[in-house]
Amino acid sequence: MLAMTRYPAATPTDAPPLLIVHGLYGSGRNWGVIARRLADTREVVTVDQRNHGESPRFPTQGYPEMAADIAAVIGELGGRADLLGHSMGGKAAMQLALTHGALVRRLVVADIAPVAYAHDQSQYAQAMRALDLTDVTTRGEADRRLSALVEDAGLRAFFLQSLDLKAEGGPRWRLNLDVIEAEMAKIVGWPGTTGQFDGPALFLTGAESRYVRPEHREAIRALFPHARFAKLPGAGHWLHADKPREFEETVRVFLNA
Repeated sequence: MLAMTRYPAATPTDAPPLLIVHGLYGSGRNWGVIARRLADTREVVTVDQRNHGESPRFPTQGYPEMAADIAAVIGELGGRADLLGHSMGGKAAMQLALTHGALVRRLVVADIAPVAYAHDQSQYAQAMRALDLTDVTTRGEADRRLSALVEDAGLRAFFLQSLDLKAEGGPRWRLNLDVIEAEMAKIVGWPGTTGQFDGPALFLTGAESRYVRPEHREAIRALFPHARFAKLPGAGHWLHADKPREFEETVRVFLNA
């Protein structure tokens, strides 16, 4: 079972729980603030995907396996939930909706499409694995060392959320970097899943991101015939971090419609 964090509803209603699934190199903790704010009228649950955070380590990182992990969590939550997935988590959420649609009431896919991408994110796994963690005691020192390998300060800050400085035996990454790198073709790809999800689906993108393009809409509508599309101005691929309040409000309006 995936590691999960549950945020009880501040004012409980009959709304189903909302399950949030993070993207590549992330964890449920990246979504803590948004989860608390969305838990005003419903329970919100964040998970660590396989090979990420505190979840179990497996030799694979394919979307059928990730979808099965999410299905097991929804089973623990009562058998039906609203589902929000970002990037890799969005693909896992789409895979689940297409293969076990009865588990999903409403679907939010954040800045990803059901297509294979040409880019490769393996260099970041290599950079984290190459980082010398000897005698590192602060995140600032880790950031200084990682800056020699990753130029973007925002990316470094994101990656370093997965560095456990207090681990027994010394600092360690809360990521199975070897498997993530080995399975990268599956992660940036798409398994070619067919079928349809007939429930409401929102494809929410950052206006400055290039992940969901106009030419992707035909593929999206073929699989999700009731898809709606929205963009957040001034946001990139990490739209929930770039425009968190706007992201929350858009998600809330869609889920409560």
